Amino acid sequence: MHGAAAPPDDDQRHWSNWAGNQQGISRRVLRPETVADLQAMIRTATDAGARVKAVGNGHSFSDISRADDHRVELSGLRTATTVDTDARLATIPAGMSLHQLNELLAGFRLALPNVGDVDVQTVAGAIATGTHGTGATHGNLASVVEALTLVTADGTILRCSARQHQDVFAAARIGLGALGVVTEVTLRCVDAFVLRARERAASLRDVVAALPELVGGNDHIEFYWFPYTDRVQLKTNNRVPVDDRPRPRWRRWLDDEFVENTLLEGVSRLGRTRPRLVPALSALSARVVGSRTYTARSDRVFCTPRRVRFIEMEYALPRAALPVALAALPGILDRLPSPVALPVEVRFAAGDDSWLSHAYQRDSAYLAVHQYVGMPYEPYFRAVEQVAVGLDGRPHWGKLHYRHAESLRSAYPRFDDFLAVRDRLDPCRTFANHYTERVLGP
Repeated sequence: MHGAAAPPDDDQRHWSNWAGNQQGISRRVLRPETVADLQAMIRTATDAGARVKAVGNGHSFSDISRADDHRVELSGLRTATTVDTDARLATIPAGMSLHQLNELLAGFRLALPNVGDVDVQTVAGAIATGTHGTGATHGNLASVVEALTLVTADGTILRCSARQHQDVFAAARIGLGALGVVTEVTLRCVDAFVLRARERAASLRDVVAALPELVGGNDHIEFYWFPYTDRVQLKTNNRVPVDDRPRPRWRRWLDDEFVENTLLEGVSRLGRTRPRLVPALSALSARVVGSRTYTARSDRVFCTPRRVRFIEMEYALPRAALPVALAALPGILDRLPSPVALPVEVRFAAGDDSWLSHAYQRDSAYLAVHQYVGMPYEPYFRAVEQVAVGLDGRPHWGKLHYRHAESLRSAYPRFDDFLAVRDRLDPCRTFANHYTERVLGP
């Protein structure tokens, strides 16, 4: 094999996610260079009764990527990259980052129809956890997967799509890494497009009252509510034919680097050292929000740098339940033993047909709560989760949550069908870890 398995004393065995709340020491680190390498490594691990977990760039907050046995890194895996501009299909390596993918597609005058607000994740990792952007008619990233290839526990290469191995395709698009190691993905793209971004301050009450018009009248909409206030930052993005209002470089630095990173970091650190100031600091942050309008290439509007470290939980709710969930938040904040330093994010997505999608057969509103690193978050997250569960909410697989298999079974109509596919592809649980044991069962 050309791929390398790191020796037991390799410092690379130590792993941490982006937020630092998940850490582990892998027994071995596997770095396949070819698919044949990967097949052999997985077969060897399965025969030895070892566990294998492929990891991306560590941008999940849950322990879904934690690998205490064999960790597979796909950054060096050589698979072909092909772009069919006529069919608008791109087949890319699973370990490619979303940032690399966006740049690749732009070179062919193509784009993804929608992406989230960060682009550091690997494509396979983003798909496996249900990563999404916002937009009433747009599904998550997995909804634009045309086909994918995975290596199963016995080393078999399985190419699946809506026409091949349909049940595996329905399960593996959001597969939690539990069915095999994805090696390549084919994505349905669209012609490259420009967005006009508008951002402004508003009151939470007015935004909630106008939600049907805001969600239905914009291609993409999201808002951030500042705790202990009635203020939100409202963002809408809509397609336009020309890039006629680009931001100058100094303004991009001011907005994206200074205000949303440097200033937010400073305010958050102050709140962590002096918790009593947090409500006042939240109000100050809300007042800093101004109005701006600009145009840019789609992914450069969707994606922004995120350097302030935080912990996050996110729930997909039936859209009609969102006002109820938002109305419960102030009371939750008042009962917490510690304050909440970061805003609450609200986004929207269309329903889809991936079995473990948070938006399975349901147009959804996504409610994401955050806490700055080093500040208590569990009482806050558990209280919000209790509200979300009561509203038939489904947790984002890559964000923190406290659900287990029995409580999740009732939330996902095809849950047992997913387990049946897992039993067939991985009867020995080669791809299991503590997370999958909790959310899928042993």
